[in-house]
Amino acid sequence: MQPWQLNIRHLHLFIRTAQKGVLKAAAEAEHLSQPAATQAMSKLEEQLETLLFHRQTDGMRLTEHGETLLPRVDAALAHIGSKRITNTQVRAFLAVARSGSYSQASRDLGLATASLHRAVSDMAAALGAPVFEKSGRGIELTSGGRQWARRLGLAQAELEAGLDDLALALGRGSGRIVIGAMPLSRAKLIPQAIAASHAARNLAQICVVDGSHAELIEPLRDGRIDFMIGAIRDQQIGPDIKQEPLFVDQPVIVARAGHPVFRDPVSKRSSIEYLHQYQWCIPRRGTPLRENWEATFLHAGVSVPRVHVECGSVLVMRQVLLDTDCLAVLSLDQVSAELDAGWIKTVCPAPRSLHRTIALTHRKDWRPTKVQAAFLEQLRALTENA
Repeated sequence: MQPWQLNIRHLHLFIRTAQKGVLKAAAEAEHLSQPAATQAMSKLEEQLETLLFHRQTDGMRLTEHGETLLPRVDAALAHIGSKRITNTQVRAFLAVARSGSYSQASRDLGLATASLHRAVSDMAAALGAPVFEKSGRGIELTSGGRQWARRLGLAQAELEAGLDDLALALGRGSGRIVIGAMPLSRAKLIPQAIAASHAARNLAQICVVDGSHAELIEPLRDGRIDFMIGAIRDQQIGPDIKQEPLFVDQPVIVARAGHPVFRDPVSKRSSIEYLHQYQWCIPRRGTPLRENWEATFLHAGVSVPRVHVECGSVLVMRQVLLDTDCLAVLSLDQVSAELDAGWIKTVCPAPRSLHRTIALTHRKDWRPTKVQAAFLEQLRALTENA
């Protein structure tokens, strides 16, 4: 089931009934007749294929499945924050906001473009402010529209989590995990965690989204990614984000076998002044590794070496190393196959200033589902001795 198949008014009634303990009182609070409230609650339970309440002579008490769903629905409605918009409007708005066009959203949802225009217009009218505006390339979100896209995206993430936990409790699903993978985590850590998770019979559907920190942080904030794994950011990244250190990576400086650097002994080629003479393949500015790499040379009193190739892709970097006389700073995990094959060799250990703390990054108010929590246990266990 998709979250926006659920009627937002029915979800409000569910919360109110849990609070009041009596459907009649909940109906009055939601300005519904008791027959309408009874029908709405029955419809919601029919959609979810489970009872949410025990009907008793003295009122209604949440079932175990109702208890599972309650905090997720409560959090989702807090993000929505308005009773004036409908699930149909939200579904249409998010599809257009994420695709960037009505035509693409129409294809994604299988709905007529006219229907999407009408739903988004009705939502804007209900909110009393436009959510899209025309631009040279078509349409773009207004400032208010961007805020609503985030709020409703987070509401969707909460509802999806609630439906996943409910399906797991009912034996009808295995859940879903969306991981934002920054470069270092892709080579070994995430594949190992996935393998360990499957070995433990955690059969959740796992989606790995590759990208840099800059590319992943906004989808994380919007609820489209559950958590990210990669180098910790020292700078302030916002009060809504939490970083949990996992381990310290100690990279090495590497070059192709046969590189001129290997004509000299390790004692000489470990010198910052010595390494300055070579060209480098290094990530672009704005990444922790690039900033620390530049600072390492400047602190040693020499200028920053020439960057022959700026690149964050390990696949590209490995091939550049094989085909040029560039040096690079990489984790041993990222070039283990090439080192074993003898194609790439270690020049020297990287200076301590280039060591990186690898962290788990997530929204501060994020609550993992049961399958996500189980995956994180496997992840943490793998990094305890890293």
